[in-house]
Amino acid sequence: MSSERKQNDGMKTTSPAGNASPAGDQSSPAGIAATFDESVKDVITESEVRLLPDGARLLIREGALITPLALDLIRLRGIEIRRKASRLAAGNRRLIAIGSDHGGFAAKSALCRLLADLGYRYRDFGTWSEDPVDYPDIAHAVARAVADGSSDLGILLDGAGIGSCMVANKVPGVRAAMCYDEATARNSREHNYANVLTLGARMLPADLLALIVKTWLETPEGESRHGQRVAKISTIEKQYLR
Repeated sequence: MSSERKQNDGMKTTSPAGNASPAGDQSSPAGIAATFDESVKDVITESEVRLLPDGARLLIREGALITPLALDLIRLRGIEIRRKASRLAAGNRRLIAIGSDHGGFAAKSALCRLLADLGYRYRDFGTWSEDPVDYPDIAHAVARAVADGSSDLGILLDGAGIGSCMVANKVPGVRAAMCYDEATARNSREHNYANVLTLGARMLPADLLALIVKTWLETPEGESRHGQRVAKISTIEKQYLR
């Protein structure tokens, strides 16, 4: 038996029984490169690279500079570089990973239609009915898709939005924000560079959920002064990676 991941262009893929689980995070299974996101930085130096394990995958922003010493170390340790396109430039061509538990199923279905209407591509990580499922499984799958760069941004729904946010933020490289109005949606993107949005499907009316999603997707990451603070979040995160 398999569960399906769906895209709004009608394509479907299958994964082993259970929830969709894209490859590549910092707790990667054997043979899959651990992924580290440094896309908030304009310059990658030797100090960032030294913190990475051999053979890791490093996500950096398009246009970021790599110092000569960092480049030498990258080559020596077999680190793969992936560049992430500018979020502003990508516009609605971005690929959105979306998922929910049973409490958010109906709202997710409506938001998938909204994404299609707005011209976004999306991957639906389930669930696909109101039968009970465990929100950590869905949240983990969506968060991994964002962390490994296979999706640009993520949206998660459960009853209150809290549990999914907690799970997503356990995945290194993810900056999940639970938003409840237009202002928090805008702030989370502009000031905190949030790459995963979590929503309480049972706490907010459908029209507000749609407004939050639209605002969040349309808000670019803010000025470099905000990026410098977000980079400190990444530095703190690395201190606790094993």
